[in-house]
Amino acid sequence: MNLEEVNEGIVKNRPRKRIGRGVGSKTGKTSGRGRDGHKSRSGYSRHPMFSGSDTPIYMRTPKRGFHNRFAVNVVGINVGAIDAAFSAGDEVTPSAIRDKGLVRLRFDELKILGNGEVTKKLNFVVTRISESAKQKIEAAGGTVKILAAKRTPKQRVADLKAKS
Repeated sequence: MNLEEVNEGIVKNRPRKRIGRGVGSKTGKTSGRGRDGHKSRSGYSRHPMFSGSDTPIYMRTPKRGFHNRFAVNVVGINVGAIDAAFSAGDEVTPSAIRDKGLVRLRFDELKILGNGEVTKKLNFVVTRISESAKQKIEAAGGTVKILAAKRTPKQRVADLKAKS
């Protein structure tokens, strides 16, 4: 093959195929669809996972385990890592921790754990905190404010019933 033959036969703007224009056009009468069957009808569409008479692939593959879509994804971070990343007097929130790059995972709630030392006065605004972490923060002169956690579907229903 020569280099000048590489693009031979490639047409960028090919004219559309005009179907149903008589027997001499090769695509007349049945218009390339064949004679009978589901695919010859107008409005035919097939499910993308359809595979003829076989059992579909999603039914053949084994399913394992259980995925609870209502589960709360909790990520833990130690006070030692937070102490190293923040300066004295800063407010430590889950969004501030994410901005500093300390946690890169997706999470619903963040729990502060007590591993490490706190040397600075930090103000924490979190949903979950361990007792040892809370003691270390308050011993260093910091404050801890606990926010209301994300409600589960059952809690939401119970709250709606309590209102009415």
